[in-house]
Amino acid sequence: MTKKFTLNFLMFIVLLLTFSCKTETQKSVIVDKNAIIDSTITSFEKKLVTQQIDSIFKKYNFNGSIAVFKDAAELYRNNNGFSDFKNKVKIDGSTVFAIGSVTKQFTAVLILLQMEQGKLSLEDKVSKYVKGFQTKEYENITIHQLLNHTSGLNTFGGKLLFKSGSDFFYSNDGFNALGKVIEKVSGRSYNDNLLDLFKKAGMTSSSIGDDFKGKNFAGAYLGNEKTFEKIQNMPERLGGKEIGIPAGGILSTVEDLHSWNNALYGGKILKPQSLEKFTSKSAERHHAIFGKMGYGYGIMLNTGKPKAYFHSGYIKGSPSLNIYYPETKTSVIILSNIADESKGKNFIFKPHIEVKKIMDNVENTVIGLRKEIINPAVKK
Repeated sequence: MTKKFTLNFLMFIVLLLTFSCKTETQKSVIVDKNAIIDSTITSFEKKLVTQQIDSIFKKYNFNGSIAVFKDAAELYRNNNGFSDFKNKVKIDGSTVFAIGSVTKQFTAVLILLQMEQGKLSLEDKVSKYVKGFQTKEYENITIHQLLNHTSGLNTFGGKLLFKSGSDFFYSNDGFNALGKVIEKVSGRSYNDNLLDLFKKAGMTSSSIGDDFKGKNFAGAYLGNEKTFEKIQNMPERLGGKEIGIPAGGILSTVEDLHSWNNALYGGKILKPQSLEKFTSKSAERHHAIFGKMGYGYGIMLNTGKPKAYFHSGYIKGSPSLNIYYPETKTSVIILSNIADESKGKNFIFKPHIEVKKIMDNVENTVIGLRKEIINPAVKK
C-alpha cells in the first residue's frame, strides 16, 4: 500500500466531510461525522481486501473458502474448487472443513470455564486429575504449562524435552491430556462439554470428527486438482490416538468460526479476567511457517502491530487459519481441503501466509487512517 495512495484517500475523506458539512448546514440535518468516516473507510477496506485476496485465489488456484468479517458485516467471501474432487461437488458457504489445531483454543476455553466454576486452578498439577501423569517424570507439570506448551512434553509416555516451564515445545498430547482434565473435573465427556460450547457460541454447523453425522463435509485430499489422493477414514480418524479431538478434532465452517470469534472476543463466553489470561503472552513460539510470535492459551499472538490473535491448523489435506483483530473486531477465516505435501508445508500455507500479510497491512492502514482523520493530533 503506497503512501501516495493513502494520501489520496485522505484527501477524498476531507472532501467528503466538507461536502457533508455543507449539506448539513443547508438542510439542517445533523450528520455523525464519525459514522461517515467509518462507512467510507469500510468501503475502501472492502475494495482493497477484495482486490488483493482475489489475486491470491488466482495465483494459487486456491481450493477452499476465505472470508473476512468486520464485526457482523461481511467484507469479503470467496469459495472455490471442490469439497469432493471425484464427484466435482463444489465448495459453498455450508461446506464443513476439518480445522485441525484451531481446535486447541476451544479446549483452552473449556479449561478456563472449569476454572471460573472453581473446579480447578491453572497452577494445579495435572497429576491431580490424570493418573498417567502420576510419575516422577510428569508429576510437576501444571495445567498452565500444558495450555501454553511449556511442559516439556512431546508424546505422552516419552521423556520430557526440558524442565517444565523453562522452554516451548508444541505438544498435541499435552492438549489431549487437557481433554482428560476437563472430563475429570466436569464429570462429563469432553465431547458433551464441547457441544455445549458450540451452542453457547451460536455455532450451528460445527461438530466433532469422530461423531460427525451431518452433510457437506469436505473430504481431505493430498496432491492437486489434477492428481489427488483422498485421505481415508475422515473425519472419524480425528478421534484416534494420532490426533485426538481436544488437540485437533473439530469440524467447522466459515460462518461458525466467525460466530465463535465474535462470541469469544465479545465477552459472551469467558469473564474478562479469563479472556485476558487466554490472550496474554505467557510463552514465545518460533513457528516454522509463521515465524516468531507470542503464545497464550491455545492461541498465537502477533509480536508487533497490528494486535492479532490467530492459530493455524493442519490435518493431512486440510490446512486452516483463523485470525481475529481485536482493535477493529475483524475476523479472517481460511479453510481448505487439499494440500500438496510433496512441496512441503511452507508451500501448503503460502496462501494463508500471504492473506495474513495482506490483512496485517490493511489493519495497520485502517487504524492509522482513523487516527489521522478523526484526531490528527494523535501521533503514530
